[in-house]
Amino acid sequence: MEILDRLQLPDDIRKLNYEELDKLAQEVREFMLESVSKTGGHLAPSLGVVELTLALLKVFDPLNDRIVWDVGHQSYAYKILTDRKNKFHTLRQYGGISGFNKISESPYDAFGVGHTSTSIASALGIKTASDMKGKDQKVVAVIGDGAMTAGLAYEAINYLGHLDKNMIVILNDNEMSISPNVGAMSSYLSRIMTGEIYTRFRKDVANIFEHAPMGSAFLHVAKKMEEGLKGFFTPGVLFEEFGLKYIGPINGHNIRDLTKALHNAEIQDGPALIHVGTKKGKGFKPAEENPEKFHGVSAFDLKTGEAVKFGKKKTYTDIFGDKICEMAEKDENIVALTAAMPDGVGLRSFSEKFPDRFFDVGIAEQFAVTYSAGLAVNGLKPYVAIYSTFLQRAFDSIIHDVALQNLPVTFCIDRGGIVGADGPTHHGTFDLSYLRLIPNMTIMAPKDGNELEEMLELSSSVDGPVAIRYPRGSADEYDFARQPVKLGEPEIISDQGDYAIVSVGHIFSESYKLYNKIKQSGNKCSLVNLRFVKPLDSKKLLEVLYEKKGVILIEENALNGGACEKIQSLLIDNGYKGEIKKFGIPDEFVPHGDIPSLRKSIGLNADYIFDIVKDLWPKND
Repeated sequence: MEILDRLQLPDDIRKLNYEELDKLAQEVREFMLESVSKTGGHLAPSLGVVELTLALLKVFDPLNDRIVWDVGHQSYAYKILTDRKNKFHTLRQYGGISGFNKISESPYDAFGVGHTSTSIASALGIKTASDMKGKDQKVVAVIGDGAMTAGLAYEAINYLGHLDKNMIVILNDNEMSISPNVGAMSSYLSRIMTGEIYTRFRKDVANIFEHAPMGSAFLHVAKKMEEGLKGFFTPGVLFEEFGLKYIGPINGHNIRDLTKALHNAEIQDGPALIHVGTKKGKGFKPAEENPEKFHGVSAFDLKTGEAVKFGKKKTYTDIFGDKICEMAEKDENIVALTAAMPDGVGLRSFSEKFPDRFFDVGIAEQFAVTYSAGLAVNGLKPYVAIYSTFLQRAFDSIIHDVALQNLPVTFCIDRGGIVGADGPTHHGTFDLSYLRLIPNMTIMAPKDGNELEEMLELSSSVDGPVAIRYPRGSADEYDFARQPVKLGEPEIISDQGDYAIVSVGHIFSESYKLYNKIKQSGNKCSLVNLRFVKPLDSKKLLEVLYEKKGVILIEENALNGGACEKIQSLLIDNGYKGEIKKFGIPDEFVPHGDIPSLRKSIGLNADYIFDIVKDLWPKND
């Protein structure tokens, strides 16, 4: 790392010539690949924006000026080139640096991110506050083209045009959708039409026309001619209509062109949008050839690009994908929806087998939910597969458009609970709490893959909204006899002794370990797998729990408003006098790291809980 290792980052970047910057871009990619191959992470998006990152750091002062990255998938080069190069090997590890931008991690991170399409809105807020306080501060929002499918981005662009703030939006088009025959000419025209000489000329001509007889008419004609010319050669008319000066398309791997475009954007009166074309996964052949696979990766072999295998068990996501295909073969009314993640939620096979019954709506969770309500009201059975953390964005739509009308929409909520290295922006720790609030909602939480299959089958017969919540990773298996899933009924695995464990969903893996530790200590204990948060067979549950001296409640969800609170209220409301201990997600945001370390840190594993509850049982002499 001839250049990277000798730089005082990020300040020395401004001193480098373009040849040195090109060499540095190559070194940053090598450094990133070496590290991410061990830690995993969002590789392909970050490989694609190395030159863009260098151009930004050459033109702007990232401590005084503010660079806001959308999602954070693209910010690894930025982390390396600001103040986290020496910590980059800890990326996404417990106690290490985050995989996303985080204002508490670095003064160079202007805004915390993790969910998509927030960059323009937050950057506009930063710019507005900056202007109100009289600061001389440039503000740049870097948004990926995928993020432009979300309504929030257009709401922000609309208001940016209204406020007419001198702010820069960079649209990173990393799907290479710009055709060469248009791109070269368009890039040339953009440089001409937004350069300093032409910008001054436009102002001068406008001033002359406005003060001349019939000037306004001539100005109107001139403007229409300019719009027509740009509309013919560039895709920028939409943004111009929003009030943003469009610059581009620009080759996102040419640092000289990028810095020129950034300088040109600075001199515009009002907001400017720079359209940048980049190659996702650039510099690593496997990622270039399969950018979707390398969007987010686990540890992999740097020579082959093949993932390091840690196990061959089917995941909950796999089981969902297989089962929904099986169900769709039998029922032609079943349709499946996702928000830009067909692979992530296990719907790739469904999309290939039933292309006319599959809908990927883009990064638009709110739309996905309301759209599914429309499908349901006209006789279809929608299955909406969305990560727990992203479904939060559609909370109002679930209430107003689905539950209020009691429509048979099934929400297949992947990544429920702690997800690991992606951290607090991606943990699914609130779904049971916010779904519990909603009338008409049936909420199921399987302890293993078999229950997930049965719950999916059951959902097709429920006349109203259903949520099935399951985690990331391999599906659990247990050696005891399974009981069939019946609506609202808990599974009573064991009913003995003076104390009982009630487990909610996949955290049963820890609850079962706890149950066995208690048995191994020579004591008896009951074990209940709740299965349903709503509706709940209260009578059956009370029959098991009411005479116990103590009840241990365990869930991998926020304790505030979660299933444990519901069971506690049920017991207390019915006059229960025994001891109740609850274990779940405390009232805090859980950091990133491996799942065992995170569970240990918040007291949600079998060993920790056993140390807390072991004194409930009398000592054996």
